[in-house]
Amino acid sequence: MEIPPFVRSAAGVPKKPVAKGKGAYLQVLIGPEDGAPNFILRRFTLEPGGLIPAHRHPTIEHEQFVLKGSMTIGLDGEEYVASAGQAVFIPAGVAHWYENRGGEPVEFLCVIPKTREYETEWLDD
Repeated sequence: MEIPPFVRSAAGVPKKPVAKGKGAYLQVLIGPEDGAPNFILRRFTLEPGGLIPAHRHPTIEHEQFVLKGSMTIGLDGEEYVASAGQAVFIPAGVAHWYENRGGEPVEFLCVIPKTREYETEWLDD
């Protein structure tokens, strides 16, 4: 079956809390429910003081682009600041975490490959 193209407003996609996160929300903008065959496009929002604790995905890489704000991101033990207009690449298996230490919300896009399983190993239990 052929999947028709579409245009969708992110404002119409519900925000869901991120598992184990604080002040962190996820929207699946384009995903398997839409029939997307290869990738999943997600938008994350981190409120001021928000965080997503350390975790890794053994077999899934992430490509991210910061739309708004500035956040601190940990990548395999190193801290980086990623701000609006910057891209982040997280190879499969790399431990990572996010924290909004500023006073404004952070928004970033995250593209992942569509897979049968999406394994998350939480590292800060």
